[in-house]
Parts: sequence; structure tokens; C-alpha cells
Amino acid sequence: MASVLGFSTDAVGQATATPAKEVRRYTIEVAGVRVGTMTATRQATAGGAEVVSSLVSDVQVNFLVYHLKIYYHVVNRSRHGQLLLSTVEAHTNQGNFASRAEWKGDHYTIVADQYKHHYRATEKQPITYTVTDQFFGEPAGRSKAYAEYFGDFFSVSQQAPARYRAVRDGREDEYRYVNGQLVTIIKKNPLKNFIIQLQP
Repeated sequence: MASVLGFSTDAVGQATATPAKEVRRYTIEVAGVRVGTMTATRQATAGGAEVVSSLVSDVQVNFLVYHLKIYYHVVNRSRHGQLLLSTVEAHTNQGNFASRAEWKGDHYTIVADQYKHHYRATEKQPITYTVTDQFFGEPAGRSKAYAEYFGDFFSVSQQAPARYRAVRDGREDEYRYVNGQLVTIIKKNPLKNFIIQLQP
């Protein structure tokens, strides 16, 4: 076995074989004004069986006399395409909140404690697609996406080529793709829509 400066060249080869991290960076705008950022990341293990993905959103915006501050961090761990653990930490001007979904071998235990949203559930079907996954490719053929923040599901439907609609409990988001890459999200809001745009 050859070595370089005392290190096995086999070990060096393994280190360079680690998959690169995929990163998508977005700006968040309201009425043409930048109010925050969103970053999605995904990285597989060297063997490719496990994938860790994350979504970080940081928003500060003023609606007339109301100041909105939301920072949340989603971390998903999947194996062979199935979600094993999802955690969400949220820090807002209304307090700190959290959500968690964990696979227990034959079901998920789901607990979501967010601002004005408290949810408990047991889900027996494996979760294979999440909102964070939407940042890394079109949801073609998917009818739902697990909403990590809320602990339940968005219904997903295709509205036009490379354009999808996600709906949950009166909330509506529109996802637009170019060449399979998510470029725009429009989060519908009664006051002003939030526009999430891929950075060049």
C-alpha cells in the first residue's frame, strides 16, 4: 500500500470521493423590497444511501405598524429516499418554536408547535418527498409534499409546464422551474405576496 507523507493513498481517495454539497441561494422580496434570504442545501453520504438537506429562512419586514421577524432552520435526514428525521427551529418576534417528525420503524411521531399552530399526529406511510426537496427538482408526478414547519402535507398539482401549485389549509404557494431548477416561489399573502427568487 503506497503512502504519501504517512497517509494511505486509499484514505486520500476516499476523502476526495465525498459528494459535493448542493447549495441554492434565494432572495425574499415583498413589493419589490428585499426583506430576507433563503438557502437550501443537500449532501449525500459517501455511499449515497443517506442524504441530509436543510432550509434556512431569515426574514424581517414591516407591514405598516407591524414588524415581522422570522428565522427558521429545517434539517431533514433521509435514507434510501425515505425521511427518517425532520427538525425545525423557529425564532420569531412572537417567541421560539419547534417541529419534529421522527420515523419509529413503522410510523412517524409528529409534533409541531409553531406560532398559533399546534399539531400532533402519527403517520404510518413513509414520507418520501418534502417541501425542502422541491428546491432540488420539479415535483413531477407528486401529489403532496411534507411541510416540515407545519407537520402535515401540502397538496401539489401541476398548473403548466414547469409550474406547480402547493396548497395547505388556505395557504397557497406557486413554484416555477427552469430546466429542472427552482427559480421562483410566490407565497400568496392577503397583504402582499412574498417572492422568493433564485440568486444569479
